[in-house]
Amino acid sequence: MLFIFLYSCSTAQINKLLKDVSSGQIPLSQNEVAEGLKQALEQGISKGTDLASVTDGYFKNEIIKILLPEDARKVEKTLRQMGLGSEVDRALLSINRGAESAAKEAKPIFVNAIKQMTIQDAFGILKGDQTAATEYLRRTTNAQLVALFQPKIQASLDEVGATKYYGDLAKSYNSIPLTKQKIDPDLNAYVTQKAIDGLFTLIAEEEKNIRANPTGRTTDLMKRVFAQQD
Repeated sequence: MLFIFLYSCSTAQINKLLKDVSSGQIPLSQNEVAEGLKQALEQGISKGTDLASVTDGYFKNEIIKILLPEDARKVEKTLRQMGLGSEVDRALLSINRGAESAAKEAKPIFVNAIKQMTIQDAFGILKGDQTAATEYLRRTTNAQLVALFQPKIQASLDEVGATKYYGDLAKSYNSIPLTKQKIDPDLNAYVTQKAIDGLFTLIAEEEKNIRANPTGRTTDLMKRVFAQQD
């Protein structure tokens, strides 16, 4: 049937058909749209976790670097004036090392999460803003990611000494007489959410690149899907 169809077409008609296919003008099925968006998210997830999980992936990236918890930041100047500057720096470095280590485990968690995307979700994302896919992923998976990520963060913090270093820092400050504002020594919940936020930030950057830059679309299906919003 395809042979008969092509035989009956003029060269101009065939060229137009090929051009329409390559430019994304041939209508996409609902499943193709969903699959193309999943491919884009998987690409963003892969690049984001790879960037975050290397040494200094968090610590030397000012966009996602994890600072001290807010209660410690409020008294950081006092801590340094007390001669605890090296302990502050050591705690800060170890917190980011913990996030970098845990990020190595994040990819399969994210990939499994995007499998839940429906066709209706996909069409909404396609016509959404520059980070619509990332925000969908954040909205639908954050609680699950926290639950799955927390033990990995705790293990990473313990492994690099962050739990001890920050605990010692908090203990030193909290032992000062007449100190009204205490530092919470528990890092897990704080670092877990910051680490996840950092990954979403990197995923969002890749999504924006895919939407704005055709060369960032690495599969034929992604090219066809995102041509619909160019």
